[in-house]
Amino acid sequence: MIEVGNKAPGFELKDQNNNTMQLSDFEGKLALLSFHPLAWTSICAKQMQSLEENLDRFASLNTAPLGISVDSAPSKKAWAGSLGIKRLRLLADFWPHGGVAKLYDAFRKEEGFSERANILVNEMGQVIFAKVYPIKELPDVEEILSLLSKQQFTVK
Repeated sequence: MIEVGNKAPGFELKDQNNNTMQLSDFEGKLALLSFHPLAWTSICAKQMQSLEENLDRFASLNTAPLGISVDSAPSKKAWAGSLGIKRLRLLADFWPHGGVAKLYDAFRKEEGFSERANILVNEMGQVIFAKVYPIKELPDVEEILSLLSKQQFTVK
C-alpha cells in the first residue's frame, strides 16, 4: 500500500457515465480513493452506498469520494443504477487492468482485483491517510468523516 506522505500518483479513468476524470480535477479539494474489489458484490455495494449516502457530508469537508474497481464503465453504470447511486463517481480501473490500483500498491495480483482500501489525498496531491481493510469487512465511513472533521493526519 502506498505510504502516507508520498505524492499521490496521477491517473485518468472513465466513470460510470463514460466521462473521463483525472485526479488533478480535484485540485483544491481532498480526494477519497475508495478501492473496492468488484462490482456486483454485497460488501462492495454497501461500501459505495455509504459514500453516496454521505456525499453532502463529504462536500462540507471539501472532500470528493471516488469509488474505484477493476470493473468496466458499462458494468459500473448498470451497477450504479441497480444500487440507486446517482451522484457518486464510480471509476473503472479496467484497462490496463488494475493500473491505478497498481500505482497505489493496492492490487491483489492472485485475485486480479484491488484491495478494499481507503486513501485520502490532500489538496497538494499528498497521501494523508491509507488503510487496507479485510476483504470481507465494510469500511466504516464514519472513521474517514471523523478524521476529516478533526483534520487528524500525520504526514511524514
